Amino acid sequence: MTAWGEIEYTAVRELRGPLAVVEGVSGVGWDEFVRITLDSGEQRHGLVLEVDRELAVVQVLEDTTGMDPDRIRMAFAGAPLRVPVGPGWLGRVCNGRGEPIDGGPPVFGEADAAVSGNPINPVRREPPSEPVLTGVGAVDALTTLVRGQKLPVFSVAGLPHLELAAQIAAQAAAGGGEAFSVVFAGMGLTHPDAAFVRDALEERSAAGELVLLLNTADDPVIERILTPRVALTVAEHLAFTGGRHVLVVLTDMTSYAEALREVSAARGEVPARRAYPGYLYSDLASLYERCGKIRGRPGSVTVLPVLTMPAGDITHPVPDLTGYITEGQIVLSRETHARGIYPPVDALSSLSRLMRKGAGPGRTRPDHLDVAAQLIAALARARQVRELADLVGQSGLSRTDRRYLDFDEAFLRDFVNQGSDELRPLDETLESAWQVLLTLPRSQLSMLPTELLDTHGAKETLTETPRQASAENHERRAAE
Repeated sequence: MTAWGEIEYTAVRELRGPLAVVEGVSGVGWDEFVRITLDSGEQRHGLVLEVDRELAVVQVLEDTTGMDPDRIRMAFAGAPLRVPVGPGWLGRVCNGRGEPIDGGPPVFGEADAAVSGNPINPVRREPPSEPVLTGVGAVDALTTLVRGQKLPVFSVAGLPHLELAAQIAAQAAAGGGEAFSVVFAGMGLTHPDAAFVRDALEERSAAGELVLLLNTADDPVIERILTPRVALTVAEHLAFTGGRHVLVVLTDMTSYAEALREVSAARGEVPARRAYPGYLYSDLASLYERCGKIRGRPGSVTVLPVLTMPAGDITHPVPDLTGYITEGQIVLSRETHARGIYPPVDALSSLSRLMRKGAGPGRTRPDHLDVAAQLIAALARARQVRELADLVGQSGLSRTDRRYLDFDEAFLRDFVNQGSDELRPLDETLESAWQVLLTLPRSQLSMLPTELLDTHGAKETLTETPRQASAENHERRAAE
């Protein structure tokens, strides 16, 4: 229980958006939890944002709507906001502040912890080394997620990033039969999107493997700032005390950053790039860096932030700063989506910098890294060929170049494309990758060891596809 101070302050100077300014305070510290009592007896809560001598700025979690500055009382807890932690969160659906919206009782825990968290000692950090398999072929094969990693998804409005986030949350597993849980934090979701997430994750929630925090677009903006912190606090205890491997999905971090900008403007702070506060980088880092593994402790926290890039601008402050903090990115493509491919992953723009730590011999499959490297190399060549074809036409391409166009089509159709509720095992994913690679002549598969090519029956000359046969006939007719 929170030990509230005996003194209640009533000298509220003003209410400014989600903020309340109170005078005459004593012994109040930054980030302190506040209880606000209205004249009607209703109670709201807040956090101290700033203290200047006897003046405190309090952000009200439930917003200031309906509050009269002359008729409210404030009591300070003397400590930061804390939430109960423990396995009692599993299977629960709560709002962004951690209050149940599933009709159940309040969440109780064996202990409580500050939502601001504690930084992990760099000396105690253990390097990520094991995969988290998502069941999404393009992600598992080409941008493998590793336990303890922070790997964002970059998207734009209109693309199925929420569907992909929900699919990963529903399907992800640590492997080896180890305890695995998911904490899904939705920020600024519409009510239809929130309902979709609840339905998509219902099975995992019923199995007691999911914590679901949903902040909708009409909820107070301050709650949106609190949501990822509550999610990470719950995840840290499940991982480092409970011994579970926990995947934290945060969507949409752009909504979070906009909430931060709104509060910053209400505080009258000097804006930085695109009106975001100058501390946006450090604020995002304080969230992303809470993932990892701790030497000597069981469990791990892996973070998958999802963010939409306004106007598709990857240099926008939110994706730009996220890229500096995280270890790679999964980029979704409008062009791929327009071709009816799900998930519309742009493989050449996507990268997992820790993939080599969590994939390959002894972790996934011995041929995994070689196959992934060959796929990326072939895709890069296919993109060059497609640009050349736009200039000279397909009739001006060599036979090998036309093979690369066929490879590009097969890559999207037979490898990337899968159902939004399809759980694809890694072995099946890599076998489909081999089938796609074998549309190329053996001489073009120079990044694969000879023994692997022999095992999979790679040949120098392949049976012509209908498109290639048509092109050859066209060339013969032109020559005649």
